[in-house]
Amino acid sequence: MKKLSVVVITYNEEANIGACIDGVQAIADEILILDSYSTDKTEQICHARGVRFEQHKFDGHIQQKNRAKDLATFDWVLSLDADEKPDSALLNNIRQLKNDDFGSAGGYAMNRLNYYCGKPVKTCGWYPDVKLRLWNRTKGAWTGTNPHDRFELFHSEKVIHLNGDILHNTYPTHESMLKQVDRFAKIGAEQYRNKPILWLCMKIVFSVPFKFLRNYFFKAGIKDGRAGLLICFHQMREVYLKYSGALKLKLNSSTI
Repeated sequence: MKKLSVVVITYNEEANIGACIDGVQAIADEILILDSYSTDKTEQICHARGVRFEQHKFDGHIQQKNRAKDLATFDWVLSLDADEKPDSALLNNIRQLKNDDFGSAGGYAMNRLNYYCGKPVKTCGWYPDVKLRLWNRTKGAWTGTNPHDRFELFHSEKVIHLNGDILHNTYPTHESMLKQVDRFAKIGAEQYRNKPILWLCMKIVFSVPFKFLRNYFFKAGIKDGRAGLLICFHQMREVYLKYSGALKLKLNSSTI
């Protein structure tokens, strides 16, 4: 039977990391936490559970996740965020894959079920939210644009979809959503600051309203009442802050 490393990157995740670790103990041969020098109790919680705990300065989601991948002991890796854990169906399917030496695929995708204020949300473009999170680390790498990273397999490796969900405690409170939107928008603005001014203006004019209209009406956010409205509004707000922030950075740099 091939062994499995579960890897998680963290920064001040004392509210989540315990449940994440506990949720994978049954399938993990190694649990690796790569921490960005947390100032809360994240490190103590990890040490109390006997997991492998490493630290490195955070230099981007993509960079840190690739670093964690490379630090893993075993080639087969399940990558989770600190506020995620597999449900029972996903755990059983991963356990079966281990028994079968992970089959012939290079990676396995799965659905992610996102939560807002303790409620699972399947509208607003939030579900099935398919993620490629179980893979042979020698056959791919993290790519994308920070903070929205994605794992890609090399050479068109086969991907199989697993039944079961990653349970994602996305926003335990409304305030946590506001904080995350602002943080992601700031990171995104830095990524897009070198784009042409016209391109950024077009994104503000067209992408901002499109984000709301698509997720609220076509992705059925309207069915989730006030929660759906708030989620879709702040999805739109993140897009606006990202591109308007990038435009401000570009204009300010051009006047220096």
